[in-house]
Amino acid sequence: MLRRLTLTAVASVAALAAATPLATAASPLLPLPPLPILQGDWAAEDTQTKLKVTVSHSGNPAADGVFDLECDPAGGSHPAAQRACDLLDEAAESGDNPFVATDRNAMCTQQMGGPAAARVEGTWQGQKVDSRFSQANGCEIARWNSLVPVLPSAR
Repeated sequence: MLRRLTLTAVASVAALAAATPLATAASPLLPLPPLPILQGDWAAEDTQTKLKVTVSHSGNPAADGVFDLECDPAGGSHPAAQRACDLLDEAAESGDNPFVATDRNAMCTQQMGGPAAARVEGTWQGQKVDSRFSQANGCEIARWNSLVPVLPSAR
C-alpha cells in the first residue's frame, strides 16, 4: 500500500513538472493588474479630519452641545469651523498632537478652572481620536486653552 502511494505521488510530481514549462510556453506571462487599494485618491483619506466635539458646562450655553467639525474644506455644525481647522492644520505642520493626554507625572498647579468638560472623537490627520478635556488643574486648563477655537473659551 505504501509503495503504491509513493509511486502515485512520484508520478504526479513528474507529470506536473513536465506540464509547467509547456503551459508557460503556450501563454506568455501577463503583468498583474494594479491592486484596487492602490487606485484612486487614497492618500487624501489619510489626512482627512472629521471630529465630533461634545462640550458641557463651559459657562456659555451657546457653546455647550455637540458639534461636527470637518476640514478640507472646513465645515460641519461647529461654530468656528475655519479657525478650528486652521489651528489643527498648524498643529499637524509643526508635528504636535493636540489630543495627547497630559503626562501622569506632570507637575500641575492645583487650581480649579471650573466644571467645563469636553470630548473630541473622530479622526484627525487620518488618526483615530478619542480625547477628554477638563479644567481640573493647571495642566488641563492649558491643554484646553491650546485647543481654542476647537473647544470654546470656558469661563
